[in-house]
Amino acid sequence: MAGPEEGAAGPRRELGLFDSVCIIVGIIVGSGIFGTPSIVAGCVPGPWGVIGVWIAGGLLSLAGALCYAELAGAYPRQGGECVYLARAFGRWAGHLFGWAEMFVIIPGGIASVSLIFADYFGPLAGLPKGAGRFVAAGAVAALTAVNLAGVRQGKWTQNVLTVVKAAGLLMVGAVALFARGAAPSAGSGSFSMDGLGLALILVLFTYGGWRDIVFVAAEVRDPRRNFVRTMLAGVGAVTALYVLVNAAFLKVLGPVGMGASKAVAVDTVAAVFPAGAERVVAALVCLSALGSANGLVFTGARVSYAMGTGHRPLGFLGLWHPRRGVPPAALIVQGLLSVAVVLALGSFAEAVLYSTPVVWTFYFAAGASVFILRRKDPGVERPYRVTAYPVTPVLFCASCAYLVYSSVTYAVRMKYMGPLVAIGVVLAGLLFYGITEGRRGAVPPGPDRGP
Repeated sequence: MAGPEEGAAGPRRELGLFDSVCIIVGIIVGSGIFGTPSIVAGCVPGPWGVIGVWIAGGLLSLAGALCYAELAGAYPRQGGECVYLARAFGRWAGHLFGWAEMFVIIPGGIASVSLIFADYFGPLAGLPKGAGRFVAAGAVAALTAVNLAGVRQGKWTQNVLTVVKAAGLLMVGAVALFARGAAPSAGSGSFSMDGLGLALILVLFTYGGWRDIVFVAAEVRDPRRNFVRTMLAGVGAVTALYVLVNAAFLKVLGPVGMGASKAVAVDTVAAVFPAGAERVVAALVCLSALGSANGLVFTGARVSYAMGTGHRPLGFLGLWHPRRGVPPAALIVQGLLSVAVVLALGSFAEAVLYSTPVVWTFYFAAGASVFILRRKDPGVERPYRVTAYPVTPVLFCASCAYLVYSSVTYAVRMKYMGPLVAIGVVLAGLLFYGITEGRRGAVPPGPDRGP
């Protein structure tokens, strides 16, 4: 744990362009690409419908990434939305996002991908079925320990995992070149707005994580140039990878076979290597989930750190270890909260639904802040301005509003209480802010603490 003298230390710019792109790609390419394609294929008609919805998801994600690139370039400080929302709406909004990120969004994200890791690692290791929660909790603890060791250890773990899993997905695509193509499929599905809506929800979930690089803004070298490059390269690379992988699934299985498959990657690889396909793909899923979880551990702790530097009651989270280049208390608290979510929910689906409405509500607010801050801070230098403004941020905000509506109505229909609990936790953050601000508990804004 950092000592008192370390509290004055702060982030250093140690992340290059390659490191930043690996963080984005590593977080986005998690386990979703192995589970969602079959459901998406059953929601849209024909192969071009499948490819089209994955391209659309990439373009909508890029629209959001470009909005965040403008914000991060204009306010290249630690904390991401904590900074942007505070500037746009007031300190309460920045605090509320940091609270939601710390208690709901990041723990839910880490828990979801850790549980997927456990689902695939358990059978590989011959563990009993009931061990899943404990395997996931162990993965969270191990990744937290790696990041506590230092920023270099955390970033190199991320780089290696990202390169390996990207190579694995490219391997799945290459396997399709040697497999016999599926027979043409008749009646592969019909178009409906409900089907398209569900497909977009799943696709955009699979693209999720592109904005997490803003949490390490204070550690990126030359952020005013590298942020837009990182966003474009990261989201562009993932879009190309996802389209390639889905094209491989379609070539081998066809749209009907793809929609009926319970494990599209396994079935695709099995067309060429039937004996070892299941274990190879399971290992690839484990690596993908670990890479996504590590990226979330790395970036998410920076939000808790920003909360500690801006609010005296949470000041212990604002300690920075000058030699290791990490916020130790923030990492430990984040790890404990993530383990708690793992043990309380226990399944990937519940962990995803727990945080979804909260996530997209704050995405919407960040997109809206592009408009507000252009009017409120016209003199702030913006090295990058959103391409095709105002169409791009309008498109992004509309997609966010649609996903909030869809996730809430789904939870109500399914009588699932997780999202309501998450909303209650966020509202508790407003109460905490009112009490601490009323007692003059906040640290006055400073040059490195945001507005």
